[in-house]
Parts: sequence; C-alpha cells; structure tokens
Amino acid sequence: MKNTITAIIIFSTLLLTSACSSDSAAEQNDKPNLVVTTTFINDMVSVLEDGADGFNTEMIIPAGEDPHIYEPKASDLRVLGNADLTLYHGLNFEGRLGDVLEEGISVTEGFNENSIKEMQEENETAADPHFWFDISLYKQAFTKVKDTLIEYNPKDSAVYEENFEAYIRELDELELFAASRISEIPEDSRILVTPHDAFGYLADSYDLEVHAPQGFSTDSEVSNNQIQKTAELIIENNIKAVFAETTTNPDRMARLQEIVASAGGQVEVIAGDGKELLSDSLAPKGDIGDTYLSMYRQNINTIADHLK
Repeated sequence: MKNTITAIIIFSTLLLTSACSSDSAAEQNDKPNLVVTTTFINDMVSVLEDGADGFNTEMIIPAGEDPHIYEPKASDLRVLGNADLTLYHGLNFEGRLGDVLEEGISVTEGFNENSIKEMQEENETAADPHFWFDISLYKQAFTKVKDTLIEYNPKDSAVYEENFEAYIRELDELELFAASRISEIPEDSRILVTPHDAFGYLADSYDLEVHAPQGFSTDSEVSNNQIQKTAELIIENNIKAVFAETTTNPDRMARLQEIVASAGGQVEVIAGDGKELLSDSLAPKGDIGDTYLSMYRQNINTIADHLK
C-alpha cells in the first residue's frame, strides 16, 4: 500500500504544486518504489541491491547537502507520496523533513537506548544522530535495511543475504584499518577539533577527544566565548591541525586559526581540495568519499596524517 503523507499545513502549497509534475521513471514500471532520505541509506541499498534490481530507488537529500537544515521541495513530497517503502535515519537527523516521514521505517529502529549518544544543545539534551561513525551501529542499521528489503522483495532474498555477508566482512576490515591508523597518533595528540559536533561516536570508538565550537547545530553562529575557549585548548595542547567539514562553513575554522595566531600559537586548517572531513553526507558521485567505505577511510587517513 502506498505511503500517505501527513497533512501538514505548511506543505499544502508544495503538494498542490507537485501535483502538476510529470511522472518519474520510477512510476512507469511495476517494481516497488523505494525512497531513501540520505546518501548513507542510499549507499546501503546500492550495496544490497547489486544483482537484485528489486526496487525503483530515489534519494531525497542530495550528496553534499546538510540533512539537518534541508528544506523539503514540492518534488520531494510527490516522491514520498508515491513510495511503497521509505527508509530514513530518525533521531531527528532529517530535521525539517522529519514531519513527513512518520509512515516510513527508521534504520535506527531497534537500537539499544544505551548505544545512542546524547548531545547538549542550547541547554537541552538530544540524541546524537551521527551513529554511522560507530561501525558496530552502522552494521545494525545495515541489518535493518537488509531485513526490510527482504520483507518487501523476498524473491531476491538470497542476493541480499550474499551481499550482506560480503559487506559485513568489508566493515570488519574497515574497523581494523581505522584502529591501526588511529594508533599511529600519540595519545596526547588525539584531540579532534571540528566545526560542529558530529564525531562523538568516532571519538568513543577510537579513544579520541572531540571539540566542536559550533556545537550540534550546523547553522548556528559560533559564540566568541566558544571560539576563545577552543583557541586556548589548541595552544595548551599544541594541537597541530583543526578540520573543516564539507557541510559547514570553513571560514569558522579560519577564524579560529586567526585567534590562535594572535595569541602566539600556530595551527593548520585542513580544508579545500577535498581535504575536509565528510560528516553529514557522502561525497557526490565520482568524488573521493562517495561510498561509506571510502568516506570512512578518507576521514581516518586525513585525521591520522595531520595529528600524528
């Protein structure tokens, strides 16, 4: 049965506009329509669907865009309205899109509450949605996606199971790779400074200390107090480098660098030419980091190369 979109007044105009849109290719054959919200889930489905071709798959939030602040479009609502199955992260990761995802399936459904980190944002506690930086949690989400695809397309269950087992082995190898590279960083240098607080799960997995002057939100302004505290931390710990992210403004890290310099310190900003850390999205197709495996390796290599 097709998903229905919750009637939300602020989206009514978009729905009327989208009714005039032309049919997509996904509506022109008899395969079920699968809608995914982000690049991470799209990558999971691509891995599992290799050799199966069981669904017409469409992704809502394009690569390189920030799901926290993504603004739903008329075409997104039409696509969601025609979905037989919708997969999304949950944990409020999809932000403003979240209100129209109530009838979909969250890939974090079933996570143990104790495994989900909490974040402080403007004196409130919220779930940290960046679970994919904990490979063990990513495996759980991947399992949820596999089981869901089998439920909706049982004829290709053997293909899904085979692809699943092969990919789990790759994830096991990724864990060993990451642990090995992080071990190259001296323990007192394992301090990761990034714009927004996206790497808490990575920190817990590999004994890193993370500082993010911008906090959890990607569109908030950085207070002078937070910048000053972070600059003092960099100087006190002789931190070699701070890291920009692909979905945040690199000027904020440059500002931090200037404050450190004004106090007689020195720190390198890792940004530009594909050097930024990938946090809330995989890279666009064809760029380094356009799959989960390559994204994770790229991030780990960048961190290890500049902090060791």
